[in-house]
Amino acid sequence: MKLDKRKKITISSLIIILVIFSVGVLILNSGIKKKALRPTGGNTFAKAVVTKVITSNVNISDEGEMEGNQTVKIKITSGKYKNEECEAQSPYANHTGAFCKKGTHVIILVKKLDTGEFNASVYNYDRGIVQWIMIAAFLGVLCIVGGRRGVASAVGLVFTFVCIIGVYIPMLYIGVSPFISATVTTIMITIVVMMLIGGWTIKTLCAILGTIAGVLVAGGMAYLFGKLGHISGLNADDVETLAYVAQNSKLDVGGVLFSGILIASLGAVMDVSMSISSTIAEIHDANPEFDARRLFKSGINVGKDMMGTMSNTLILAFAGGSINILIITYAYNMSYLEYFNKYDIGIELLRGIAGSMGVILTVPFVSIIASILLKKKNKKLL
Repeated sequence: MKLDKRKKITISSLIIILVIFSVGVLILNSGIKKKALRPTGGNTFAKAVVTKVITSNVNISDEGEMEGNQTVKIKITSGKYKNEECEAQSPYANHTGAFCKKGTHVIILVKKLDTGEFNASVYNYDRGIVQWIMIAAFLGVLCIVGGRRGVASAVGLVFTFVCIIGVYIPMLYIGVSPFISATVTTIMITIVVMMLIGGWTIKTLCAILGTIAGVLVAGGMAYLFGKLGHISGLNADDVETLAYVAQNSKLDVGGVLFSGILIASLGAVMDVSMSISSTIAEIHDANPEFDARRLFKSGINVGKDMMGTMSNTLILAFAGGSINILIITYAYNMSYLEYFNKYDIGIELLRGIAGSMGVILTVPFVSIIASILLKKKNKKLL
């Protein structure tokens, strides 16, 4: 009966949190007025399918890059010009446009002129269906293999995405401190995801507290090392574009880098935190006579094995994201003094090491929190 009661309270709590969250997201986003940063000139995006390739002048360079231009006939399949047919220019390069054939689905920019004719150009391939299938396949596998836990994880992922797009980014846009924005977002994600996975228990509470502490440490370390190394968000990629955005909003460009590190480290910290908390809870149930010191030591011992793998995961993730920088550094045979003091290298080291520090210090945080709380109260809150 107690188990049923706890489940009911967990579900009720989650429903209340999600309702309050949904109302808050709607209120936050309804009050934001975004300025158009790119003049469209009356052009609109629409889906289309190529019905005929009229001319094609696409060449392959010595480096293997394709470039050139095509004139194609298309049928518009969405928007206010749906079912209309017209000609379109398709400039093609490896990073933009599309290499069109009959039946190719594309995204176009189109405008109807005063003469009644269309001015259209191919923007890119229409990847929407493929990407939605990929997302659906991932969520499906997660739910099938993971069962109820998999479904809970899928719901948590959706909530995480909504938090980032609906809360974190808008808060940055309206001028809220990036650190506060990231902290609020990580706390919301942590509470909901942990409750979905672990229910309303002391174990979950310990994991939540440990995760928040670990993520804040990662952000604090990033800020400290950034100050000492003279690295700021103003040195990051796309800073010119962000500066342009900041001119038309209240975005604090300098703090975006450090708030992003909090978000990036959250997943790994949550994983470690819940694993350590669950382990200590199981040890406590199997050996109620263990005191807090013994439980703390057990958590640390288990955490030692996780530190290496999870830290390695973060470092490899950041290394993979900066592989282009590493290749260029290697190919140009840069000296140690040149490459090790580049902003790009400093930023990637900052991201990887700060995140890993958060993961490592989460182990003692969760261990001490869980060992104290589990000895003071029964594992179940109710």
